[in-house]
Amino acid sequence: MSERCEVLIIGAALNGLAAALALGGRRALRPLDVIAVDAGDPALFRSDRHDGRASAITTSSRRMFETMGVWQRMAPHAEAMAGIIATDSTGAADDRPILLQFDDAEKPSAHMVENQYLTGALRDEAMESPAIRFFANSKVSAYDFGPGLAEATLADGRRIRANLIIAADGRFSRAREAAGIKLLGWAYDQSAIVTSIAHEAPHGGRAEEHFLGAGPFAVLPLPGNRSSIVWTEKTADAARIMVLDDAAFLSELSRRIGTHLGAIAVDAPRHAYPLSMYLAQSFHGQRLALIGDAAHVIHPMAGLGFNLGLRDVAALAECIADAVALGLDPGGGSVLDSYARWRRFDTVATAAATDGLNRLFSNDTAGLRALRSAALRTVNRFAMVKDVFQKQAAGTGRQPRLMMGEPV
Repeated sequence: MSERCEVLIIGAALNGLAAALALGGRRALRPLDVIAVDAGDPALFRSDRHDGRASAITTSSRRMFETMGVWQRMAPHAEAMAGIIATDSTGAADDRPILLQFDDAEKPSAHMVENQYLTGALRDEAMESPAIRFFANSKVSAYDFGPGLAEATLADGRRIRANLIIAADGRFSRAREAAGIKLLGWAYDQSAIVTSIAHEAPHGGRAEEHFLGAGPFAVLPLPGNRSSIVWTEKTADAARIMVLDDAAFLSELSRRIGTHLGAIAVDAPRHAYPLSMYLAQSFHGQRLALIGDAAHVIHPMAGLGFNLGLRDVAALAECIADAVALGLDPGGGSVLDSYARWRRFDTVATAAATDGLNRLFSNDTAGLRALRSAALRTVNRFAMVKDVFQKQAAGTGRQPRLMMGEPV
């Protein structure tokens, strides 16, 4: 049995769902025939037991979601960041001086949304889009990348032929490996412990980034008196913390948060994610485009990873839409070359920035800590410099039309 489509997306998590909607959703100007294949069941992603993370949705990413018709589904679960503070101290949590502060109450630069709600909103809209089909619980056993058409053979023997395959199957992408595209980068000796907490006092929409000896410790606002925790530790220490009983885990967490949020309670499962920085040598192959973690994995500092993947989706959708409008092959070499050139600089710049910041701040040397503190205080004095920092979160170079609120 065989199927035919214009675009085949491998992986139906966040980036794969976003790509399906950008290309085949109801708001696309010329919806393409899209099939999304996932080895699991994307319906299960709508739970914090599968993914306990939350994502910072930047202004440009929010505009993209609005344009695709999904922001209204996410908005009830979104918390605006009214401000951001940063500290750099090994002292007691309640004694850390604020070295850098951004106030965004009138025009927040980002919203926090738990990934389970992001997934739910994207999947619901995709399920209601006639041009998008889902093959869940379907593993791909083999790939053939053209030159005429690309083809994926599923484990049950079905074959799907497409003009273009989009790899959205994560850092261990089998589609990328099948195309012979190598990764460059390294693993950090760090893991991120992720959970969420309920707390007695309101957070006021403030996000906190505390640079501790092992790495950044972030407290990120969620709706109500709740916050998302992204807690970086050395890999061995993270493994030790993950197996603590609930009382001991809460004690370790409370010691790092302090008392300003009042009494706290862990209200979601714990997850631990090994951290790394990898870039694909090429963002495309013959009839293959890489997006999200299949193309790049960066440190979660500043929460830029998901937004970087969304910029991939928006740029690729624009390149394809422009080609299709001219009657060109959506999987042709010129389309994919344009996409790769567009995304390379922004991705490398963002990866280098997060890697450099992690190496700078995940260090407990007294002299270096003093230098960091002085630098943060200097930045904090100049509104123009802080504005540059905030704008960098939207990416470098030309912005895709979807991220400016224009459909493609």
